[in-house]
Amino acid sequence: MNLTHMHCNATHARKILDAQEIDDLRLTLPEWDIAGKKLIKTFEFIDYYETIAFVNALAWICHKEDHHPDLFVQYNRVRIEWSTHDTGTLTLNDFICAAKCEALRPKN
Repeated sequence: MNLTHMHCNATHARKILDAQEIDDLRLTLPEWDIAGKKLIKTFEFIDYYETIAFVNALAWICHKEDHHPDLFVQYNRVRIEWSTHDTGTLTLNDFICAAKCEALRPKN
């Protein structure tokens, strides 16, 4: 399943994932952690300019998908926490957007 080709929608937002579904989706995002009912990752950058460029690209994706994370922005890092606020837990929308975040970073 290529999550980067999928889009968020209301149907995904209403379906709460069970533990097995979360485990299966988690395998597609090995660098992301699950803490409580949130999907979390900290991205690190070389400087503030690169950090803000990432945040701006992420903001565009969030707007387009109509799904928004909690962001914690520092000089050279961004912590992203995905959770579907309406349900208070993880849904497919969170994994779709996390995959799109991951795709913003070039692979070395």
